[in-house]
Amino acid sequence: MRVKRLLSVVALAGALAVAGYIGLNWFQNVQFARAEQTVDKARSKLDALPDLSTAFREVGIVMDPSVVNISARAKVKLTSNELPFDNPMFREFFGNQFPGFSPFFNNNGQPRSYDRIGTGSGVIVEANNGEAYIVTNNHVVKGATALEITLRDGRTIHNAKVLGTDPKSDLAVIEAKIDHVIPAKWGDSDKLRQGDRVMAFGSPFGYIGSMTHGMVSALHRQAGILGQYGYEDFIQTDAPINPGNSGGPLVDMHGNIVGINTAIASDSGGFQGIGFAIPANEAKQIYAVLKTKGHVARGWLGVQIADVSKLSSEARSTGFKGENGVLVKGVLSHSPAEGMLQPGDVITSLNGKTVANAQQLREAVALMAPGTAARLEIYRNGKEQNAEIKLGEQPGEQSTSLPGESAEHGKALGMKLVDPTSAMLQKYSLSAKAGALVTAVEPGSIAAQAGVRPGDLITRVNNQDVSNAQQASDALAKVDIKKGVRLFVNNSQGTEFLFLQAEK
Repeated sequence: MRVKRLLSVVALAGALAVAGYIGLNWFQNVQFARAEQTVDKARSKLDALPDLSTAFREVGIVMDPSVVNISARAKVKLTSNELPFDNPMFREFFGNQFPGFSPFFNNNGQPRSYDRIGTGSGVIVEANNGEAYIVTNNHVVKGATALEITLRDGRTIHNAKVLGTDPKSDLAVIEAKIDHVIPAKWGDSDKLRQGDRVMAFGSPFGYIGSMTHGMVSALHRQAGILGQYGYEDFIQTDAPINPGNSGGPLVDMHGNIVGINTAIASDSGGFQGIGFAIPANEAKQIYAVLKTKGHVARGWLGVQIADVSKLSSEARSTGFKGENGVLVKGVLSHSPAEGMLQPGDVITSLNGKTVANAQQLREAVALMAPGTAARLEIYRNGKEQNAEIKLGEQPGEQSTSLPGESAEHGKALGMKLVDPTSAMLQKYSLSAKAGALVTAVEPGSIAAQAGVRPGDLITRVNNQDVSNAQQASDALAKVDIKKGVRLFVNNSQGTEFLFLQAEK
């Protein structure tokens, strides 16, 4: 009996094992079949999609006729730091002893001039009746006395001329007599997003017809390349850009220009993963002006501004609750904004478009023509208000950014206050006639840190007007300096709003 039971158990176990094996094998077969179907479906989709390499090739075909190499010849005088072994002995021996012989000095012992030949790229954006118009960088053609344009098909043009340059944006326009050219098309750089694929065209190291690809790695970059008065709102890309690519187009996958390549971030001089391009929407506007006028006249408000996000305490002191916007720190005398804007105003939009920071406002105003009306939404004294200001023309080296910051309940804040005399008002070129005049500021004090300077005339403390030093001192004595105090001052530049606050 026991043997029969044992045999039954063994048989049952065997049957279960076989069933389990069959079941597992069936399950695996089903899973494999599903995976195979998924792969086949994906392959069919890939077969239906355009090949990425094909897309690159097609964009290359579209852009090739429009991209040019630019060789610019400029007359340059050697400076002392460019001269080899420049010392009095060398200068005397090679410059004075052998007139006409030295390659470095003329007969008077002065540095010689020489022709410098630089190369860059450009893109044809318009062609009419045998005239072609090329966009490139200002630094490619700066000071050029002669230009040579080489097309992708091998033609070389010697009759090109510079129509206009704009150092503040690093853009330039060239006109050349060329038949049978196909201009490129402008795209909309405002539609670019981080991660979008792009291609860079040009003639790096003189190799015309070169193209690279990558993506938009960042937008609205300021790289400090164009100096204090330059306008930078760069597209950052990892599409390789090398020396000689300057002035060439950055192109989207539809073959449209979305930027003009202008610079690289590099320690070695070669590409290291970060390149910069001027947005096409900016370049297109500047191109139109340079082509017709030869120079760019920029709109100008005449205000000193800063980001609300960077000066949140100052902005909060006005009652403004928002996170973004532009704080008016000062209004320049005899500027379009005088009498229309006040220190302490917060600008929130321009012409119906929100402005998030000072850079954005500065760029937008600069692209507007002088004489046009700028419609501003501002926050003042707890209320939203509108202001319409007719823009002036920006002076040559006019900065609209916040000046360097440096900031007492008189002595306690680190400043000396006096009643101004007529001579003092004249000395400091002050337009206001009443207030507390700052005649000295202690270095490192709260006043110095906030930007108070000798010659500032304090006309209001918080919301209280003051007409002399005693009134200002009394008003300052009532404030909690840890919470901060707003000062409205008049100086040689106009009116300004300063915020003083002790460390908490």
